[in-house]
Amino acid sequence: MKITRHIAHQMLEVLDDLREDMKGRKPENYPYAEWEKRREKVKERLGRLPEYVEKAASMITIAKTAGNPKEGTLVQRTMLFLFARLMDKSNRDMEDVMWLFGPMFGMDVSYKTVERLYSDPDVRLVLHNLFVLLLMDEDVSGDLAGDGTGYTLTVSRHYRSDPKKRGKAYRYSFRLIDIMTGMYVGVGYSAKSEMQAFHRAIEMAGSMGIAIDSIRLDKYFSSRKVLKLFGEKTAVYLIPKKNISNIGLLWSRVIRRMLDSPLKYLCEYFKRNLSEGGHSSDKRRFGWIIRQRKDDRQEMAMFSTALFHNLFFIRMNLR
Repeated sequence: MKITRHIAHQMLEVLDDLREDMKGRKPENYPYAEWEKRREKVKERLGRLPEYVEKAASMITIAKTAGNPKEGTLVQRTMLFLFARLMDKSNRDMEDVMWLFGPMFGMDVSYKTVERLYSDPDVRLVLHNLFVLLLMDEDVSGDLAGDGTGYTLTVSRHYRSDPKKRGKAYRYSFRLIDIMTGMYVGVGYSAKSEMQAFHRAIEMAGSMGIAIDSIRLDKYFSSRKVLKLFGEKTAVYLIPKKNISNIGLLWSRVIRRMLDSPLKYLCEYFKRNLSEGGHSSDKRRFGWIIRQRKDDRQEMAMFSTALFHNLFFIRMNLR
């Protein structure tokens, strides 16, 4: 059967009706006992963080360069960066905090010391290795969802006052999340657009050998250019825009999947809510403001948020 524009529009009407029916369904009872068990796994992961950092640092060979040596060892600098980022305070405030916690890191810390960590290429490499090591300890499924979000650069701008999250006052992040584990497997950053951040997240997942068996994206990514990024073996769950006219081969594959089982398709598509929930949780726990002013330091701050997500997140796999 040839997929025509008329069939596509009819299918969208069916999905709209099913969406309304699904809104009235009662949520399942939350399994608090299972949550407590998984919380213990998070504690174990955090307890092993120094071990993870040591291993991540040992994977790097640093060539000697001219100039003064950096303050502290690579492991010390990385642990200091993670601590400072988790505190989510300004560098001046962190300088005061370190008068109390400084002995834990075995080095003298000023506000400039903290700021320079955001541009330290060696620390950046350790964090990347740490990201990979955490994923290696999980059974990543390859069934992914993705969503982008904006981070404000000023306290005065927020979602409630500027829900579109556009303009020079924002930086964009896109994160690919694994449906089964709740772990981020690809992270992208952009000072220009959410679409650019999306492409960088896809590239990162590919560079780590993450197979994308299926992916769920919102309507912002409903285009043939996005569909071309994925092969025939990848099940793409997208809702076409209402004014879709030129179907073509790529959209035909998607719409045929809808025709096979509209309810199943919609249920799969709504799993992308896990990605939206991840962004919301990350901002509440790790901050919604990017305090750094240089582009590379802003990217470092946003990458560390994704790293913290993989350290702390608990996925219950509710159906």
